[in-house]
Amino acid sequence: MVETLKELIHDCLHYVVHLDKSLEQIIHMYGAWTYSILFVVIFCETGLVVTPFLPGDSLLFAAGTFAGLGSLDISALFVFLSLGAVLGDTVNYWMGHAIGPRAFRRRSRFFRQEYLDRTHKFFERHGGKTIILARFVPIIRTFAPFVAGIGAMNYRRFIVYNVVGGMSWVGIFLGGGYWFGSREWVRDHFHYVIAAIILISVMPILIEYLRARRRGRLGIRD
Repeated sequence: MVETLKELIHDCLHYVVHLDKSLEQIIHMYGAWTYSILFVVIFCETGLVVTPFLPGDSLLFAAGTFAGLGSLDISALFVFLSLGAVLGDTVNYWMGHAIGPRAFRRRSRFFRQEYLDRTHKFFERHGGKTIILARFVPIIRTFAPFVAGIGAMNYRRFIVYNVVGGMSWVGIFLGGGYWFGSREWVRDHFHYVIAAIILISVMPILIEYLRARRRGRLGIRD
């Protein structure tokens, strides 16, 4: 079981780091259906709490790169992937709204009451911009709309921040891939660029984890 899990993690990391080759194969095999495939991946990564491991930032950058090379249309990508991001968060919000605090009643590694309490405090401190900021942090962007649906934000406010955050997230990473991905150095070292994107994306999680450990050692409570 452990060895199988290690192999799965290794395969996922290999796929993400070499996303340029994987996406190139998808474009070659499926042509125009590539837009639908990318839509589904972005929708699931943002809309289902059980799939936060799917590539988001790196996939958008890679798609933008292929658009810059002429293999995909940048306008179609922006429309399809923005729609996937917004619909994903919307579904996630209503799932949280439907399930409510019941998700936190049982002891679970993923759904703990303290997570709910801290997220509510975060929403109270930062307001609606939480939904926008969460877009740029892997895993967090998958859980933020779910928790928002539980009761931290009403839907009218949520949908505004959802649309702004989703379009901004897709536009920035698609644009980055479109403008920089076609550069020769980036193409030759694409796996390093993807690894850097992943590292930068998870930095907020790592920083918050280290801060939480420090607060724990000092006996500080939120």
